[in-house]
Amino acid sequence: MSEVDTPAHLAPYRPNVGVALFRPDGMVWLGRRAGAPGPNNWQFPQGGVDPGEDLEAAALRELAEETGVRTVTVLGRTDGWLTYDFPPEHAGSSIGQAWKGQRQVWFALRFDGPEAEIDLGAHPPPEFDAWRWAYLAEAPKIVAPFKQAIYRQVVDAFSVFAAG
Repeated sequence: MSEVDTPAHLAPYRPNVGVALFRPDGMVWLGRRAGAPGPNNWQFPQGGVDPGEDLEAAALRELAEETGVRTVTVLGRTDGWLTYDFPPEHAGSSIGQAWKGQRQVWFALRFDGPEAEIDLGAHPPPEFDAWRWAYLAEAPKIVAPFKQAIYRQVVDAFSVFAAG
């Protein structure tokens, strides 16, 4: 069984990967979700894992689709799956009707390319309408409230790669 096969006890959670993209100086990439109201509308690239897809390959694919970034080095990943439930207001969405929440493996990647490589329109429709570099510790404060606990775990896991 591959890592993305869904055992019965995890079936309500959609397999997903997330990427914390670090510059060599330890600042991390944050994107503002297109069409999402602020102030908690920033996040890291993330997305679903296709059946049978390798988790690292899914992370690299999602990163390229959402940001255009391809020039990276893998620094690390979280151990096991991190899960969160969708809030009640997601119940009517297609993803909310199919899944209780998401289970994620997160990858820390170093961005080795020029900033000109970042292209939010690389794969329409764009996920993000703006981006910026930030301190890793800032991320849990500016993401959607239902994702904040996961982001605190990502901060703990990847603080070794982060700027002060």
